[in-house]
This record gives sequence, structure tokens and C-alpha cells, in this order.
Amino acid sequence: MKTNPTSNAASSAPASTASARKTLWAWTVATFFGAGFGKPGPGTWGSVAAVLLWAAYAWLAHPAPLTLTLALVLAIALTLVFGIPASTIVARESGRHDPQFVVIDEVAGQWIALLFSPFDWRHALIALVLFRLFDMTKPFPVHNLEQLPEGWGIVLDDVAAGLYALGIASLLRIWI
Repeated sequence: MKTNPTSNAASSAPASTASARKTLWAWTVATFFGAGFGKPGPGTWGSVAAVLLWAAYAWLAHPAPLTLTLALVLAIALTLVFGIPASTIVARESGRHDPQFVVIDEVAGQWIALLFSPFDWRHALIALVLFRLFDMTKPFPVHNLEQLPEGWGIVLDDVAAGLYALGIASLLRIWI
């Protein structure tokens, strides 16, 4: 009878809540291509990556403002469609309720905060600072959305923070 030399060690080890298997597409999406592994503050790294991707598209493609907005709406929709299930899978596989390295939620929220922003560094910085502020402080009812199950709770609280940032950024654009 053929035996596995690691079977005895594995059977004596305590069972882990985290899965040893990683679903590649989900980890790639949830960490936004690895941005979530940035230290310190993985959420900030995810937000900065989102702003840089928005800026790269705007700088390289020179889209009209409406085209930039529509491209951002499409990107947000794709982020939500793939990000919610990816966040669920990664949370389950990591054994954590809301892993810090899952930053697709920050990407979605940051892109929402950038909606209708003209392409310049001032507006990008305002959207970044406002989103991070609302994401970290989680004003009512943002905090309550974290109680939603799995990927829904992971992602939708940042969507709400992005909506707060969008509202304030839109008001600030009147004066700058």
C-alpha cells in the first residue's frame, strides 16, 4: 500500500479555517492585481491604484469629458459585477470576514468619487482624500452596510463612502 509521507503531519495539524486553495481570478480581482498587498495601508494603495489607472486612461486616450465619465461608469459596473463575488471567495478562502488585502471595494468607491471630475491633479487629489476620509470614518449609514453578508458587505460600504465623496467633491467643484 502506497502512503503519502505528509498525510500523518497533515492529519495531526489543527484544521485551519482558511482554505489552502486560492482561486486565481478572485484573488487577482479582489486584490486589484496585487495592490492590496501594499504596506502600510492596503486600502490607500488600492485607492491610489484606482486614481492612477483613471489618470492613465485620461492622459493616454484624451477622452471627451462625457467619454471619460461613461468609461468610468463601465469600469465601476465591472468592478461591482466581478468584485462582489471575488471578495466573497477571497474572504472564505482566507478565513477572514473582511480581509484588508481585498481592495476591489476601494477601487469601486474611489472610481465613484472620481465621477464627473475633470482630469487634473487637484480634482483627483480631492476625490482621493475625500474617499479615504469617508472610507475610514464610515459615517452613517456606511458602517451599517458592513453587516451585509460576505462580498456585499465588503464592497457596498465603500460604494457608499464613494457616494459621500462624490457628493462633497461635486459641491467643491462649484468653487474650484
